[in-house]
Amino acid sequence: MPASPHHIATIVALAVAGVALAGCGTINEKLSAGMGDYIPQWAGGLPADAPPRPGTAKYDEMMKERERLRTMPASERPGASPSGDPASAQTSSSQGSSSGLPPVH
Repeated sequence: MPASPHHIATIVALAVAGVALAGCGTINEKLSAGMGDYIPQWAGGLPADAPPRPGTAKYDEMMKERERLRTMPASERPGASPSGDPASAQTSSSQGSSSGLPPVH
């Protein structure tokens, strides 16, 4: 039984739709990596405090700063406790409990 023109048109239409759908999938895979940078956070984009992407100049600067802070003594790092003693900071925060009960061990 020979194929009717109606069947051939249906097969061609399905083949074109399948190829187009496969093409969209590969395009979206490549675009989605970069488009996330331009989408606002409220719409599902990257948060403001997200680190820069590897391979950019900002990423290299961040890694240099991270290495500089890593090699710096802990007492000189920004955000360190003023006395430099983490145990004293822990005791002062534990003394401020409102119940006055000792901790359960």
